[in-house]
Amino acid sequence: MAVVTTDARAAVDLAFREEWGRVVATLIRVTGDWDLAEECAQDAFAMALQRWPADGVPRRPGAWLTTAARNRAIDVLRRRAVGAAKLREVAALSVSADPQSPGSVFEPSTDHSGVPDDRLRLMFTCCHPALSLEARVALTLRTLAGLTTAEIARAFLSSEATMAKRLVRAKQKIAQAGIPYRVPPAHLLPERLPGVLGVVYLLFNEGYSATTGADLIRQGLSAEAIRLGRVLTRLMPAEPEASGLLALMLMHDARRAARLDGDGEIVTLEDQDRSLWDTASISEGVAVLEGALASGRPGPYQVQAAIAACHVTAAAAADTDWAQIALLYGQLARFLPTPVVELNRAVAVGMSEGPLAGLVLAEALSESGKLAGYHLLPATKADMYRRLGQADEAAACYREALELASTDAERRYLARRLAETGAGSGSGSGSGRETGPG
Repeated sequence: MAVVTTDARAAVDLAFREEWGRVVATLIRVTGDWDLAEECAQDAFAMALQRWPADGVPRRPGAWLTTAARNRAIDVLRRRAVGAAKLREVAALSVSADPQSPGSVFEPSTDHSGVPDDRLRLMFTCCHPALSLEARVALTLRTLAGLTTAEIARAFLSSEATMAKRLVRAKQKIAQAGIPYRVPPAHLLPERLPGVLGVVYLLFNEGYSATTGADLIRQGLSAEAIRLGRVLTRLMPAEPEASGLLALMLMHDARRAARLDGDGEIVTLEDQDRSLWDTASISEGVAVLEGALASGRPGPYQVQAAIAACHVTAAAAADTDWAQIALLYGQLARFLPTPVVELNRAVAVGMSEGPLAGLVLAEALSESGKLAGYHLLPATKADMYRRLGQADEAAACYREALELASTDAERRYLARRLAETGAGSGSGSGSGRETGPG
């Protein structure tokens, strides 16, 4: 029975979040043509918008979409007259007459590399050392996660126009340098791991705290990142940073249910109902972290996971070991000397040594201009001014942050804080808000 248009559109939106990467990765694997794969995937989703309202949502949307994209690829390749061998290879995507059947080839495939998932295989393929780390991450986010250029630019604290140019240059470099679309041999996988981990974590962050739009949380993206993190740790059990990333994501995601109230409004870390936290995910994350640290090879994801552990293992906000967190951010800065890490350290120092000490560090970042346009810098300064009782300064910073915030939930939160400050409220403890996943 056909479904109504609104239900069909919702189904297509859900399929896009869950199936885009799988469809594109499968087509790239068999065609070797990145642009063709994206084009045919887009056509398949457009076709779904036309047909699903009348025909109903298929039982296996991913299989339906992959079949539609494959058929489109065959049409394009026929027009290009690329030869019978390539057409047979693409057509082989549909071994079963029923694309919904469990035995179809839409299940994860493997090759000699041991990578058991098309999407992860493509991540390693895209993370070629000839490309900059930023280009590897950006290209894979665009191709596999379906993030827009604007979303990727926001994740990199860059403009959309600049990121668009970088994506074009990266694709041109792949074509001109003849970078092959294949999984590297097993002994080369470790050198590509940083780029893959970066992809997975940015994917998680976009789901955990969306960069734009009405919804702060896009659970499907976070769940996909955690799934890929689990596959990575099984694939590379001797790599402690892969385990560190999985631990980090598990502990952040454990607090998801408490981050928004019943009205969809932000609840800061300090005020979250800790009974809503997922204790099973916390326990798993802590255990995974301990296993990673036992290797004696610390790295940035392990340090960030240790910071997360300080938060999630505190029985109450007042029990948080902010001094330890400040020390860990200092260690993290040696691995990642970025202004965002510096800002996080300023928050921790402000919580452990007092708001004035934190404000000194935050003001230094403002003067450097390193985080221009980053709404959490003025938001952090506003909170510190509020705790110092300087209402006018706090209000000015809240207004600046409000203009820069890109999600509706963030804007509503900042507007509430601004209203409180305008009412002359200069008391109360700090928000306990992190500038990373909060």
